[in-house]
Amino acid sequence: MFGVKKRKGRFEAPHVFVILFTLIIAASIMTYLIPAGHFERVELGGRMVIDPESFVYVEQTPVGIFAALNCITAGIGEVSEIIAFLLIMGGSFHVIQSTDAIKIGIGRIAVAGAKSGRDKFLIPVLMAAFAAEGVVFGMAEETLPFIAIMVILAMSMGFDSITGAAIALVGACAGVSCSAMSPFTVGVAQTIAELPLLSGWQFRMCSLVLMFTIAVTYIYRYAMKVRKNPEASLMYELDRERSDILNLEDLEELAGRHKAVLAIFFGMMVILVLGVMKWGWGITQMSSLFLAASIASAAVFRMRFNQYAVTFAQGLESLAVGATVVGLSRAVLVILTQGNIIDTILFSSSSLLSQIPAAVSSLGIYLFQCLLNFLIPSGSGQAAVSIPILAPLGDLIGVTRQTTVVAFQLGDAISNILTPTSGYFMAALSLANIPWEKWVKWILPLIGLQYLGGAVVVMIAQFIHLGPF
Repeated sequence: MFGVKKRKGRFEAPHVFVILFTLIIAASIMTYLIPAGHFERVELGGRMVIDPESFVYVEQTPVGIFAALNCITAGIGEVSEIIAFLLIMGGSFHVIQSTDAIKIGIGRIAVAGAKSGRDKFLIPVLMAAFAAEGVVFGMAEETLPFIAIMVILAMSMGFDSITGAAIALVGACAGVSCSAMSPFTVGVAQTIAELPLLSGWQFRMCSLVLMFTIAVTYIYRYAMKVRKNPEASLMYELDRERSDILNLEDLEELAGRHKAVLAIFFGMMVILVLGVMKWGWGITQMSSLFLAASIASAAVFRMRFNQYAVTFAQGLESLAVGATVVGLSRAVLVILTQGNIIDTILFSSSSLLSQIPAAVSSLGIYLFQCLLNFLIPSGSGQAAVSIPILAPLGDLIGVTRQTTVVAFQLGDAISNILTPTSGYFMAALSLANIPWEKWVKWILPLIGLQYLGGAVVVMIAQFIHLGPF
């Protein structure tokens, strides 16, 4: 799934396991080369944050190669909930998919769209829906239930699997990058920076227009190119081998039991949204909901117990590699934490930023947040680590705290769908059956455009002294 076939005379892209093991070894070496340091943590608003005045160098605690291998198990343990969610959802969704209800339903939507000539509008409309959810509650792991559906829909319309996955991932990412109300990112950051909640929302909504336009234009142009020439797809060969491709010319009619499964599925989605937004659900409750929906769907189709178990197991097997990738990616962070070098990186970077002019420092803060996200993919975790340092630093060098928070948001969100240390992102690629290296090759130009757009947004925020302070 995550590997590529070797082609004679051509460069063979490394398997994602090779990439992650390389990062693990590199992280281990860094713990020998970078001095260990430590910031004290204090409680603020129920969350432990860094005291920016408390940095001290501490005794070196290098993580040897064997210890680094131990961190793989520790990393898997730290993200066990995500791995369990991925496996349960994979098995459950495979059971639901085995009924063919979703395939037939999506096929009917694609046929209706093609006949009306409105199928091209599905890309911006669906991306806008995901962006809106990114704005409201910082949609990240919540995209996972939609990945397989978007892939099937995109391919049934003549696009490819990358287009389907991008509709959900890139759309949600654009919303998160400029969210005015996500409690997990801007809410945490503004609380720590002592800014009024929802302050600066007008500026963020204007920024969202820019970031969303960049994203939807890039994906739309790529999708139309693939529809015109399928061989232009980076996934052309792999997509031809997929088992979930729809043949719209020989599409089965929706029977009563198919409609019942669709009702179960869409009812589950409604409950999922309500659970996340109103009841504070996490991935544990989401896993249980998917499992219940799979059991209900199996009952509608009168599956035998063994048939259900075998089908569920097939779904687990298809995601075993992706689940392992999530744990391996977490191991990198475990090594850097055990080596006590993350705080040193923070301290050194903030010291460097304090030496340059404010106009440039705002971009420096933005660049720092972009790089930090490769080490700490969690938005709330990154805010708790960096904002206590960068907010008071901004006070000293003339960068408003609101600008610092804007830089944090953009730096946190953009690379969430690029870095292999982002657990939910690697899980999404696993669900979509897209090798990481294929995705990176496709998305790098878009990431570059988004980084450039983010830099423009940060510069404007600094120029207008975005506040209230």
